[in-house]
Amino acid sequence: MSKKSDQPNPVYGRILLKLSGEVLCGKGECIDAEVAKKIAAEVAEIHTMGVQVAVVIGGGNIWRGATAAHGGMDRTTADYMGMLATIINGLALQDAIEKQGVSVRVQTAIEIKNVAEPFIRRRAMRHLEKRRVVIFVAGTGNPYFTTDTTAALRATEINAEVILKATKVDGVYDKDPKKFQDAKKYDQVTYLDALKNRLKVMDSTAFSLCMDNHVPIVVFDMFKAGNLKAVVLGEKVGTRVTDKI
Repeated sequence: MSKKSDQPNPVYGRILLKLSGEVLCGKGECIDAEVAKKIAAEVAEIHTMGVQVAVVIGGGNIWRGATAAHGGMDRTTADYMGMLATIINGLALQDAIEKQGVSVRVQTAIEIKNVAEPFIRRRAMRHLEKRRVVIFVAGTGNPYFTTDTTAALRATEINAEVILKATKVDGVYDKDPKKFQDAKKYDQVTYLDALKNRLKVMDSTAFSLCMDNHVPIVVFDMFKAGNLKAVVLGEKVGTRVTDKI
C-alpha cells in the first residue's frame, strides 16, 4: 500500500498575487535582491504545492505616475513611465523566482519584445497549465488605471479563484491601525459593507470589477513569513472580502 502524502492540500488551484512595487524595497534600495529572494521563495513554496500562480506587480518603488502628475507632469506621460517601472520590477521578480527552480514568463501590456512576451490571454492560461508562474507587467497598457485595476482585470481574464493582495498590514481595518490604537480589524467583510464603510481594499475601479465578477479578495501581510502559504491553505489570515459572509 502506498504511503499517504503529508503534503497539505491548498484550497485554491489558481491564484493571482498582487504585489506593490514597495515590497521589493529594502536597505534603502529600490529593488533589494534579498527581499526579492524571500518573496520568490514563498511563491515557489505554494507553486510546489500545485497552485497555479499569476502575479501583478506595481512600480511605486521606482516611479508613481499620480504623484508626478500632481507635481505638474502630464498625467498620461507620467503613467506610461509608471508602466515601464513595473516592467523593471517584473524582470527582477522573474529572475528571483527562476533562481528557486521555477519556470516563469513575463507578459507585458506594452510591447517590448526583447525582454517580455506581449499579454495574450490564451498564452497566459497555457503557461499556467504548464506549471509556469506568469508575471503581468505594464498595467493594463492604458494611463489612468492602477495596478490594482490590472490585478482585478487579469484575475477575471484568467479565471483566478482569488486575488491575494499583499500589504504591509495584517488585513483591512475600519481606520488606520498605525494612527489609532482602537482600530478594528475585519476577518471577513462583504463588498457592499466595504463600500459603505469606505474601507480601503482597492481603488474603486478595481473593487467594482471584483464585485461584478465575484472575485474574492484576501488582504494579508506579505512580510510575515509563511503567510502566503497559510492563505492558500485556507487558514484565517488577513481579511477576506466576498459577496457574503
